[in-house]
Amino acid sequence: MRLMTWNVWWRFGGPAWRARQDAIAAVVEAVRPDVLGLQEAWLADGRSQADEIAARLGQHAAFVPISVPPVPEPAEHPEQVGVEMGVGLVSRWPVRAVTRHVLPAQHREPPAALVATLDHPAGPLHVVVACTEWEVDRADDHLAQTRALAALLTDPGLDGDLPVVFLGDLNAGPGTPELAPLDAVATDLWSAGGGDPDAVTLSSAVPFAPLEAVKQIDRRIDHAYARPGRPGASVVAHGSVLAGTAEVDGVLPSDHWAVVTDLDV
Repeated sequence: MRLMTWNVWWRFGGPAWRARQDAIAAVVEAVRPDVLGLQEAWLADGRSQADEIAARLGQHAAFVPISVPPVPEPAEHPEQVGVEMGVGLVSRWPVRAVTRHVLPAQHREPPAALVATLDHPAGPLHVVVACTEWEVDRADDHLAQTRALAALLTDPGLDGDLPVVFLGDLNAGPGTPELAPLDAVATDLWSAGGGDPDAVTLSSAVPFAPLEAVKQIDRRIDHAYARPGRPGASVVAHGSVLAGTAEVDGVLPSDHWAVVTDLDV
């Protein structure tokens, strides 16, 4: 089962977001993930970025609104007006159920995780997609959110024959306190799948990289995790690589690079 997670930078960057949308879709079409988690995805007029990508792939989609990062006020350009921020899911298999799981926050409106149950041929496949706090002065919220995600992943209600999957932008690199709760309960699929230990997903080489994000820049902050669905089962991953690192028709798709890994089921 091919997993992919990507922070797709909402409608930031001015009107070029439309060209970026096409570039994002082209990369996803080339990778052909079975499950794709999207962060900083948009929703406009009742249709989400996940819907758009799913339509191109002939797949299924889900979306929930979140507060991280907040949408610009005032809008930076007209095509941001009235557009929501959220996390999305694109799936090869039908989406049986979706819930919005609120995460803790003291310093801003609480963000949320998307929790989906997919109709995988081998049984229900539970997938969590999220984006966490990033501000240095809100480290307490950041850690509380990753702890909450670890608790969510280990909810016995998600047990079953298949692994429980997390896809998201955790705004923290390997070995940081914020990742410790997830490392304690789940397998980092990048490392398990043989990914480059020096890889980064928010690179200062990108012309529009957020260089002010000193805690995240030039680190691997986008992650795929999984834990066994039942005792005695194992998590096996391979082929971990980055995607979306090159221009498509002269356009860089996002300020983040995507993570791709194959998970045995």
